[in-house]
Parts: sequence; C-alpha cells; structure tokens
Amino acid sequence: MFVDFEEIPEDAKVWVYPSSRKFYPNEIEVIEEKIKKFIESWKSDDTSFKASYKFLHNRFIILTADDIATELSNADIDASVSFILSLQETYEVALLDRMNVCFKQGEHVQYKDLKDFKKLLKNKALTGKSVIFDNLVNTKQDFDSFWEITIEESWYNRFLK
Repeated sequence: MFVDFEEIPEDAKVWVYPSSRKFYPNEIEVIEEKIKKFIESWKSDDTSFKASYKFLHNRFIILTADDIATELSNADIDASVSFILSLQETYEVALLDRMNVCFKQGEHVQYKDLKDFKKLLKNKALTGKSVIFDNLVNTKQDFDSFWEITIEESWYNRFLK
C-alpha cells in the first residue's frame, strides 16, 4: 500500500537510485505517477505492507518499504529492480550504476564516475567539506541522517588522503 514517506518507520528498507542526468520537468510528473502505480501494485495482496518514495533534486528516486511488518522476498526485490530497469530504459538514464558518485557543487548536483571524482579531490575542486550523497544507505533513518553529508563525514573520506 502506498503511504506518505513520513509514515514509514525509521527502520524501513531504503533504496536510492541516482539518475545519470536530471529529469526534465515534463518527465517528473509522469515518473511519479509510474512510481505510485508500482508501489500500489507491489505486494498488493498484503494489506499490512507499506511503501513510499521521494523524488529529490530532479535526479534521485528513493524507494522505501516497511520490511519489518512484511518481509520482502527476493521476488519482491526483483520486482522493484525490474521496475527501475524499465524507467532506466524508457528515460535513457543510468539508475543502477553504483560506480558513480553524486555530490553538490554549489547548488547543482553532479554525477561523476569514481575515477573523475577522485581527480576532482586530487585537484582540490572538492574538499572534505563538500556535500556528497551516500546512495548506499540502507534504512530510512540512515537516509534521513546520513544520505546528504560532507565527504569527510562519509565513507568517501578515504579518498581525501
């Protein structure tokens, strides 16, 4: 069942899908409708199942599901990945590439491969105080607390040396 993001418990599972490009305003409304339809049909036979999403910075799709009340099976997770793959194909973006880094440069969100990110750090275009998005967070609480943090506070700090 689709619920407001704030109704999802702190220990719920979270998946962050960064897009390789910003979505255009005319795409966002359609994508949000597709996400809502997917969530409404995801485990629709289980009335205690709750899930939600956020769409942030015109670039990030965040899915969350209360997997404590209702355990997610491999098939349930596969269904969500298949849905994301369909968005990836329809909008010609990368959403599942974990070898990329997202960070803020001024007010803009940048999406770079890890090699280019390391070069930016080496050339001092980014510092430990630069804001990064940790797209590997696992729970809603971690998302709320640790998704958008400085490089020096994140696991990416190992690249500062």
